[in-house]
Amino acid sequence: MASTRAIRRRIKSVGGTQQITRAMNLVAASKLQRARQKLESARPFYQETRRVIESLAALSGAESPFLRGRPVRTSGFVVIAADRGLCGGYNVNVCKLAGRLINEKSGESESIVTVGSKSRDYFRRRRKNIVRTFQGISETPFYEDAAEIGHLLTDSFESGEMDEIYLVYTEFKSVVSHVPRAIKLLPVEPDGGGETRPQALMNYEPNPEELLALLIPKYVNTVIYGAMAEASACEQGARMTGMDAATKNSRKLIAALTLEYNRARQGAITQEINEIVGGANAL
Repeated sequence: MASTRAIRRRIKSVGGTQQITRAMNLVAASKLQRARQKLESARPFYQETRRVIESLAALSGAESPFLRGRPVRTSGFVVIAADRGLCGGYNVNVCKLAGRLINEKSGESESIVTVGSKSRDYFRRRRKNIVRTFQGISETPFYEDAAEIGHLLTDSFESGEMDEIYLVYTEFKSVVSHVPRAIKLLPVEPDGGGETRPQALMNYEPNPEELLALLIPKYVNTVIYGAMAEASACEQGARMTGMDAATKNSRKLIAALTLEYNRARQGAITQEINEIVGGANAL
């Protein structure tokens, strides 16, 4: 059995860790509240933007480079993860989904844009082709960050460096439910709901091609920003849940160590009594 001094030292160490995890839990809860407010304001806009652009692509019949599919030599992937850990399986789950998608495209070369140091580290260890990394924006994304990423993607698609682009992120369902998702960002695929609905006539000014050339880059920026807002809320929710579980586990560990300490202390007292009695009998 360990000495009482060693057990006291371990109880103190676990207690210090418990204070850290409790503080991190409170910080993550505060950040989650702000992230959810940002997500709730952004989600209706980017979802409706995506629906409108996909419907417009189906109806316009325009000849746009952002709509035309072409033989795929290089697939592009934008993978949104966190800059920090301690958030359970959040980073691993989204990176694994992106990894499976990349492996499915095994006959093609890949170009990966990572958001967050964790996704960068994941694909760097696997020796994948990372063309650009964005760090320090996973927890508090802004539209300007999404616009910078979107500009890189649209330029790469127009120049032929990437023939198709997928966006991989984590969708926020609730504090404890986060679902990794992958969507095709470019070329824009028409709304394929499989339903044949009557469509209203549309007039385009000046023409569908110029309209789509203006709207689709903004659509790309908006969808990326929405995905980053979803991922930010998921990150804070996962971190809050993980730190709460760690705090509860530390309480259980301290209780077990305290019981062990009391047993060791009682055993030491009993041994001292036996030694005193044995010495008295010898005299």
